[in-house]
Amino acid sequence: MELRLLGKTGLRVSELCLGTMTFGRDAGEETAFRIMDEFEASGGNFFDTADVYNQGGRSEEILGKWLSNRNREDYIVATKVRFATSDKPNSVGLTRKHIRHSVEGSLRRLKTDYIDILQVHAWDPPITDLSETLSALQALVDEGGKVLHIGASNFRAWQLMLALSISRENGLSEFVSLQPQYSLLCRATEFELIPPLCVHENIAVLPWSPPEGRRAERKVHGGGGEVPDGTRLRSMVSRGGIDVPGRGGRRLLQQGTESGASDRTVEGGGDRRTGIPRLAPEQEGSDFPRS
Repeated sequence: MELRLLGKTGLRVSELCLGTMTFGRDAGEETAFRIMDEFEASGGNFFDTADVYNQGGRSEEILGKWLSNRNREDYIVATKVRFATSDKPNSVGLTRKHIRHSVEGSLRRLKTDYIDILQVHAWDPPITDLSETLSALQALVDEGGKVLHIGASNFRAWQLMLALSISRENGLSEFVSLQPQYSLLCRATEFELIPPLCVHENIAVLPWSPPEGRRAERKVHGGGGEVPDGTRLRSMVSRGGIDVPGRGGRRLLQQGTESGASDRTVEGGGDRRTGIPRLAPEQEGSDFPRS
């Protein structure tokens, strides 16, 4: 598996990022360990999780236990904050209070002193002022490096640009990555986010739910291993906007999906097993990185 630079951070990450949303749900600890072992053996060093993934952060716990027997510096860990971690009124959102509480819990479950990339899981209007959120994230960056970099998930182009502008005006850390929904069946990300904004600002794109594209795969290239020349998707790859997993990556992804490794799109009223609510269209936006 090749390594790519993660945006402007200088971090070298595997071209595939392993999403762990189903760890502790469809995949028990033993299965999750086997998936991560194979991912590591294939050259993977990049993992994505969230504080709300399964039974009070069980996904983070499993990943943390696996990492505890390894050299932490060799791995890049991204997690998220935003959705409700309990039924208490302040255990949700992008307030300073909830961000701090969530990060302390994530650090404990991940058994680590720092988070490589802390991502805001979704836009938070009109609850918390964006400048308050960015200031709270900066405090964690400044506080002994509990957080090294910050990223966004499910942001529209104008929301991401607004955040970048506020950070620049106030000397705050900027979002270095974006997790939008992107697949062959969900391509709105192409119009404003990837080629115009993320490429221009050198923001890493980590699309979620790329497995959705497998349903259209035969129509695009007959289920083969490469994206053919002359297609719009190949044009995107050539311009540097996004990376597409090759044949080996799809095999690993398929095994992970069948064993419970890859993230799923939340549908209907939400995922009853994780408690993650359904995202509004402007928030929808996984786990395969591009640099």
